[in-house]
Amino acid sequence: MEEKSKILVVDDEESLCEILQFNLEVEGFSVDVAYSAEQALSMNIQQYNLILLDVMMDSMSGFKMAQILKQSEQTSHIPIIFCTAKDTEDDIVIGLNIGADDYISKPFSTREVIARVKSVLRRSAGKAKGGNEHDIISFESLEVDTTLKTCYIDETEIILTKKELEILILLLNNTGKIFSRIEILEQVWSDEVVVLDRTVDVNITRLRKKIGKYGDHIVTRMGYGYGFQV
Repeated sequence: MEEKSKILVVDDEESLCEILQFNLEVEGFSVDVAYSAEQALSMNIQQYNLILLDVMMDSMSGFKMAQILKQSEQTSHIPIIFCTAKDTEDDIVIGLNIGADDYISKPFSTREVIARVKSVLRRSAGKAKGGNEHDIISFESLEVDTTLKTCYIDETEIILTKKELEILILLLNNTGKIFSRIEILEQVWSDEVVVLDRTVDVNITRLRKKIGKYGDHIVTRMGYGYGFQV
């Protein structure tokens, strides 16, 4: 029988802890809760496979707790997902620089949390397997496995053509960068003899539709090209 992944939820909102604990346990996880960073740090942190951590708590912040965990050899490997109402770009950058694996802004749906948890655990398991590691690129609940050539949104597989997937991988690997049509053609259609610029537009349009709510993140810069904006 496969051992359950153990998750620690750290948040000073007891009701939120209870909701997350209940829903994650329904999904088959083993879940403990702590109502402060201090309480969490007094526990056997090493036993957990993932930590859901609030940023804004009394006394010690989630950022400070994450720094402590990442500085310790015994706990630095444990994936951390920040769950917080602080969702400015600076806060996200701080969290990711500390070493967080993902960042969820409140209010969030339990479905979104579960999808992010499963995604982060898959990436973590891939890293642990070393040679069998899958190269996974993700943004929120959008996840692309470049090893298996698959795309998932909220745990549902999205069927993309080879070119659509390659465009998405290119843009996700270079968020914030705008690629001209010629650059996209050179990198995605490098083996083709003659391909029209319009081909890029058509594939981008189809890709936007297929990835639903994330289609808006593929931006058009008139006169320049396309990019993925976070």
